[in-house]
Amino acid sequence: MKLLIIEDDVAFAQTLARRLTKNNFDAHLCHSASDALAMCLDIAPEYILLDMNLAGDSGLQLLTPIRTQLPQAKIVLLTGYASIATAVEAMRLGADDYLAKPVTTPMLLKSLLGEEQNSAGENLQVDEAMSPERVEWEHIQQVLAANDGNVSATARQLNMHRRTLQRKLQKKPVFR
Repeated sequence: MKLLIIEDDVAFAQTLARRLTKNNFDAHLCHSASDALAMCLDIAPEYILLDMNLAGDSGLQLLTPIRTQLPQAKIVLLTGYASIATAVEAMRLGADDYLAKPVTTPMLLKSLLGEEQNSAGENLQVDEAMSPERVEWEHIQQVLAANDGNVSATARQLNMHRRTLQRKLQKKPVFR
């Protein structure tokens, strides 16, 4: 199962590759929009993970050319700044799925493979839903990262008292 990861964050791309290689993917990495189309031709991947923000370039602009080159490939768009508008646009341009970062391995597997089986013929165990508390915690983490770890700025952006935010950050909720 050939997988191309198009992600400008090298460390995150390598982490994704390690996680998915453990699940029988042959992962290849690309870190720029300019190299992405050439790698698609060279590798002819069956699966593509595409970052929406590639060092100033939009991954959305790559969807149509990739879909033209590889009509059968499963394309999943990843973004740290999810919105309904970009999700709709991504699907319109040819993405098969749209996931907000951070993303778990089971979520990636479900998005890439759906109800398919792994190479050993086993059904994948990917039924992992997040609790509302976990969704809130993940959103807080994204906003905190966007504010470079500044708790006060994050609290203001979330319209939350700083101490309330600090209490929420101390508890990492489980998925269920």
